[in-house]
Amino acid sequence: MRRKGPRGFLLWAAVLLPACAGDSTPDADLVLLHGNVLTVDPTRPIAEAVAVSGDTIVAVGSDREIRRYVGRETEVIDLGGWTVLPGFIEGHGHFMSLGRSKMNLDLTTARSWNEIVTMVGQAAADAPVGVWIQGHGWHQEKWDVAADPAIEGLPTHASLSAVSPNNPVVLTHASGHASFANARALDMAGIRRGTPDPPGGTIVRDRAGQPTGALRERAQLPVREALARWESTRSPAENAARQRRMVELAGRELLAKGVTSFHDAGSSFATIEFLQELAEAGELPVRLYVMVRYQTNDEMAARLPEFRRIGVGGGFLTVRSIKRQIDGALGPHGAWLLRPYEDLRSTGLILERPDDIARTAELAIQHGFQLNTHAIGDRANREVLDIYERGFAAHPGATDLRWRIEHAQHLHPNDIARFGQLGVIASVQGIHATSDGPWVIKRLGEQRAFEGAYVWRKLIDVGALVTNGTDAPVEDVDPIASFYASVTRRLADGSVFFPEQSMTRDEALRSYTINNAYAAFEEAIKGSLEPGKLADIVVLSRDIMTVPEDRIPGTEVVITIVGGKVVYRLGES
Repeated sequence: MRRKGPRGFLLWAAVLLPACAGDSTPDADLVLLHGNVLTVDPTRPIAEAVAVSGDTIVAVGSDREIRRYVGRETEVIDLGGWTVLPGFIEGHGHFMSLGRSKMNLDLTTARSWNEIVTMVGQAAADAPVGVWIQGHGWHQEKWDVAADPAIEGLPTHASLSAVSPNNPVVLTHASGHASFANARALDMAGIRRGTPDPPGGTIVRDRAGQPTGALRERAQLPVREALARWESTRSPAENAARQRRMVELAGRELLAKGVTSFHDAGSSFATIEFLQELAEAGELPVRLYVMVRYQTNDEMAARLPEFRRIGVGGGFLTVRSIKRQIDGALGPHGAWLLRPYEDLRSTGLILERPDDIARTAELAIQHGFQLNTHAIGDRANREVLDIYERGFAAHPGATDLRWRIEHAQHLHPNDIARFGQLGVIASVQGIHATSDGPWVIKRLGEQRAFEGAYVWRKLIDVGALVTNGTDAPVEDVDPIASFYASVTRRLADGSVFFPEQSMTRDEALRSYTINNAYAAFEEAIKGSLEPGKLADIVVLSRDIMTVPEDRIPGTEVVITIVGGKVVYRLGES
């Protein structure tokens, strides 16, 4: 049996060991030995080994205890001291969008607008006339050089249009709450000088009233609709192949990062039907907890029972929640605030009316669905808490609802305790704090940021359940990076963003495992390594609970196991 090499690239060893004579313990299919097993089970928090039969954990214990499960056909992996955790659960992301982002221009590393223009120009040179060029991940606050010329801190489309005159271009902001379009795309979308701002959206304009190309929130929709019209010219077979490719790319990324379950926020009925086909065929790479989105209240009233799903395909697809979105994001000035931004005369945008969300709350209780509402600004969070509180009061017999606020990024101090009092889950993304930290004070001012921005410690201390994720593809789906951000709040320049709001390592681990399982009503089957739970397991090269903080980011995912099957090994394609 061979052990790992100096950097962990010899990943595993499978051996056959004889069963113990006279031992009636049933043979396991898979046994992990010689590990540092962190179970997230308070009754036995640390172990050495795990035994798996089928897709289920049958035993967790010492090497001596677990060797009893080794038979002639058992696959045994010698962990050589590596750390074993429950598979990471991504608490809030966008599954199909993650896959789609891998098929478009990656703008996340661009350090200037000119660099983005160059990337688009190169893509346009290779693209047939009329083909749309798409990109994702730009963020004006992360550029080393500010755009010039600029309106409201955002570039104008002249340079982009010059390098792509014959191809429409749409580039999505890292947050997903804004886009940038060139002249061709604006024209195809019918956005001109006299086009009014839509409700819940802003067309950024120059002094002459001409669109600059920057589109906030619902102002993006005409461009998205123009893109959809072009995509509709593809054959059904082409579109199906693209969807399957998105699933493949998303799954590959997730498994390489140790993510075994994913809360998808959210998908339309049509996408859910597609995902169900894959689940029933055994073709979903990770377990999905899907929130219904993009449907009207009337559509949901008619069809929610039809789409309720629990554990389809051996536990790979569950649909029992609804996603609503009351405001936008802080970066593009779309979060709904109680007071105006410090750097823009605006209180943000209302994307979905509170009365409409209140109707959704009634439907959720009527049909037994969880309600999960995107709220980032302090006004948005207060409005959602009010909706939830009224809904709970109107239905005192409805218990164990586990309603969530997605993001809960900026809270008024008076509203923090309400999460604990009402039992509302704060579905946060640790990595957002360190990604956004360099510009949050510019948006909110020092005092408001100190009192209510990314206040995880305050939420935990008032008894709120805090979960974790990345909002992928808004951020890299890497749980290690978000774990590190959660416990250090350390920015790229070495400074620390309000360190008193950090989670402990134990809290951060629970936020990525058992808390996320609870937030999906799945704590009985996942989120910890216990007999009877699904064998969804990740093996890490370091113990992120004990290594010095500065060594957490270098931790590698060595092995990912889903349902008792090894589906990823470091160094293997």
